[in-house]
Order: sequence, then structure tokens, then C-alpha cells
Amino acid sequence: MPPLPQRDFTLDPPDTERLANLAGPFDAHLRQIELRLGVEISNRGNVFRVAGRDDKALARTESLLRELYTDAGSEILDANAIHLRLSGVEEPVPDPGVVPQDVAIRVKRGTIRGRGPNQAKYLHAIATHDINFGIGPAGTGKTFLAVAMAVEALNESRVQRLVLVRPAVEAGEKLGFLPGDLTQKVDPYLRPLYDALYEMLGVEKVIKLLEKNVIEIAPLAYMRGRTLNDAFVILDEAQNTTIEQMKMFLTRLGFGSTAVVTGDMTQIDLPKHVKSGLKDAIEVLRDVDGVSFTFFEARDVVRHPLVARIVSAYERRDAIDAQTGPAP
Repeated sequence: MPPLPQRDFTLDPPDTERLANLAGPFDAHLRQIELRLGVEISNRGNVFRVAGRDDKALARTESLLRELYTDAGSEILDANAIHLRLSGVEEPVPDPGVVPQDVAIRVKRGTIRGRGPNQAKYLHAIATHDINFGIGPAGTGKTFLAVAMAVEALNESRVQRLVLVRPAVEAGEKLGFLPGDLTQKVDPYLRPLYDALYEMLGVEKVIKLLEKNVIEIAPLAYMRGRTLNDAFVILDEAQNTTIEQMKMFLTRLGFGSTAVVTGDMTQIDLPKHVKSGLKDAIEVLRDVDGVSFTFFEARDVVRHPLVARIVSAYERRDAIDAQTGPAP
């Protein structure tokens, strides 16, 4: 069997602490990269050798290791950080018609940037369009990045309030009647939005803004008849809207407002005979000027690496079912 192609390179400047940070405990970070990219990594000090299937894999690995070595000088790398960097290594080629500018979001936790071309395109689209759709599997940052853009717009006084909207559709279980006022009834459905807000602004500030109605929680059904001016509006879990609800929501937008619609077409909880408003909007609005669509894939997942593999497995099964019909 012929030897695998290999590449030798040196990471400068020599720094034992930075090398230890890059490699991780018991070289765990290097093993993580090997498994993900299908290569073998060895090193003696700051001199590295990478062996792999082809030159492209070697080039990707060298580029990633150089970037990580630079980052290791200013931050502590962990498994999650390595996973996030790996998510950007084998990204699909972005839409050639769109060259996304780097959008840096400044919030309480620091500066947030897109990880990989799809997230960069998503942020750029939100910054340049009034109505935006982020569609893809769980864990791709659709809601988190939308909330980050909303918080920055509020902090810079580009909008006067944030309106968080979600259809109150139960995810397969009957929850019965929920106690409390309107906000308390809707809270369980909006928990992902709250979590993102708490991370961006802190719990105390979010509570104050809710009391002042600067942040508004609105069930989708309560949006009818309203016009939202100078607002940043986020519709989450949009796959569970009906066609009528989606049309109603999109026509609420007023002057000086931005809307972001997020959803996952693989997690529709509507009755079988009801067509998703999100699916319909994709078909109807794809060519409408001023409306942007960003489609995320399993490789964009920024949660535990296993999540991306789970998403891919379900996508493969759905593709087979679409061809042969579901298994009995």
C-alpha cells in the first residue's frame, strides 16, 4: 500500500504554552481534528507533519492548525472552540451572487461574528434586508444570531423595541391549560429567545426592558391588525405557522423595522393536512426583491459534534423515504 501524502510545516514563533493550548490535554484537540478531517497529525515541538487522503485535506488541516495556533496565544482553546473552528473548514461554497461583508455584533458578552460562510451571509443579509428568512436544522445559530442583531440594533437606537413572536404549537404533546397571564402562558414557547437575550443583555436588564415594554413577547395569533414601526421583529419556529399566519405576520412590518423569520422544515408540528406557512413563503417569496433567504445545513451546526451527525442521519432517512416511501 503506497504511503499517504504528507505535508511538513512549522508553527512560529516557538511557544510551549501555546503549543500545549493548541494540542489540548493528552493531545485531545489534535485527535479531534484528525477524526473530523480524516488525517493523521504528528509533531515534535512546533514542527508538524500531517498525512491524509489528498492535498486538499492536508491544506485544510495546515490552515486550521495555523489559525488555531494564532488564537492559542490569546484565548484558552477547548473542545467546543475546536468544534466551532472545524465547522468552518468544509463549508459549502457560498452563493456566488453574494459576497458577505464581515458583520461584527457588539453585545455585553463581547463581539459576535458568523462562523463560516452561511452564518456570515445570514448576518450580512439581516444588516441589508428588511425581511430575512433563516432556515435550517437545530443548532445552526439561526435564532441566536437574530437575537444578537436585534440587541445591537436596540443598543444603537436603530429600533425602539424588540418584538419576539412564536406560534404556540405544542411539539407533539398536549400540555393542557397553562396558568398565569399572557406572558406566563407564552413563556414556555419562547424560552430559546429568552435564553439568548439573557446571554446578550443579562437577566436584570432583560426584566427591566420587559417591564418597560421595550422587549415585547407576542403570540403570533395576537399580531393581527398591528403595524410595527421602528421595531426589530423575530418570528421563531416559523415552520409551525399556517399560510394565513405567515402572510399576516409579514404584512405587519412598518417603517424602520426589520423582521427575521427562523424555522426548521424537519420539525413541523402542524396537523398532517396543513401546509407550513414557512414552506409556502419559500415558494412564493424566493424572487421578491428585499427579502433574503439563508439556508443552513448540518455542517453549519455549532452545538455538540454529535448533533450534526444526528441531523445528517435524519436527512439521509428523509431522502430515502422521499424516493421509496416511509418504511411500514
